[in-house]
Amino acid sequence: MTKISAVDVCLARVPLNVTTRFSTRTVTARDYVLVKVIGDDSVAGIGFCYAGHKAGEIVATAVRELLAPVLIGADAHDVPGLWDEMYNEGLLHGRVGSVMRALSILDIAMWDRNARAAELPLYRYLGSDKKDSVPAYASGGYYLDGKSPADLGREMANYVEMGFGAVKMKVGGADVATDALRVREARSAIGPDVLLMLDANNAWSDVPAALECVRAFEPANPYWIEEPFGPDDIENHAELAKRTQVTVATGEIEAGRWRHLELLRQGAAAILQTDAAVCGGITEFQRIADLAAGFNVEMCPHWFHDLHVHLVAAIANGQFVEFFPDAEVLNFRNLIDTQLDYQNGELLLPKGGGLGFGFDDEAINRFSTGWDHIEV
Repeated sequence: MTKISAVDVCLARVPLNVTTRFSTRTVTARDYVLVKVIGDDSVAGIGFCYAGHKAGEIVATAVRELLAPVLIGADAHDVPGLWDEMYNEGLLHGRVGSVMRALSILDIAMWDRNARAAELPLYRYLGSDKKDSVPAYASGGYYLDGKSPADLGREMANYVEMGFGAVKMKVGGADVATDALRVREARSAIGPDVLLMLDANNAWSDVPAALECVRAFEPANPYWIEEPFGPDDIENHAELAKRTQVTVATGEIEAGRWRHLELLRQGAAAILQTDAAVCGGITEFQRIADLAAGFNVEMCPHWFHDLHVHLVAAIANGQFVEFFPDAEVLNFRNLIDTQLDYQNGELLLPKGGGLGFGFDDEAINRFSTGWDHIEV
């Protein structure tokens, strides 16, 4: 039996090259919490999450003081059992948010560790029979100072030229007329056959305001409207879904199978964007995907294409991976040593063990204060 001998954790703060805005927030830097889970066979697995644009130390503290002690000395292959123990340990501190993100990244690291020990890519370790690639969409379209609707159109067209048959842009951060113009420019630039996703990032607080905007976007035939309301506003998601022809997608900052079940029961999401680094790790992501399959709902996970390429490959209802072609927004790219390749709008599945990449030690030295080591 392989036992977990140690857990390492660090916080890396990576500045954005350009201040970036979407409907509800402006971001100048991103905090990432990184972990390593090390077995007594000397095989280590890695996990990571986005911990917000400030106060990422909350997630690191939850790893260090609350959850890592649960893992030390435990059977490295008892991943579901350890999930339950960590969940119960954090019950009073946070079933969502920072504590659940801490649980998520430790769970991810255990799956990665075990796949590396088995010398299998993670998607194969999870049971996937896919050999080469999975579909992806190119994500961008953020608000930047001085960025015109025409500039946005050129950005979206560039993604199509790269081979992607689906692209995503931000909405909800401007008045209705301006956003409608941006959407029209994007559609004109990419042509009628490319899927156009719209991401509102919790822009609206009531159905009438959301409907006014979504109906202004409908002539561009968007594939979905993402996160129109705050994550706790499940009823408004369901009501909007009844009143527009545009598919409602959400779930990226939702945690746990129970909340996802409520989204599904109320018809609040025809597409789930569950993030394994948020929802409870790979263990919980798989449970949620199985749950969604029972409702004939597909999974298009949010963020971290380096992780989710494996999970979309490993589930029957995985539709798309969200892909960021550069490091301007998802600057986690700056912290790892290998980048995913893509071809014809699909991400090529890694061939190495586990996740197929590691942390870049030089970059971590530059963006963090180093690792904390937790052992018996």
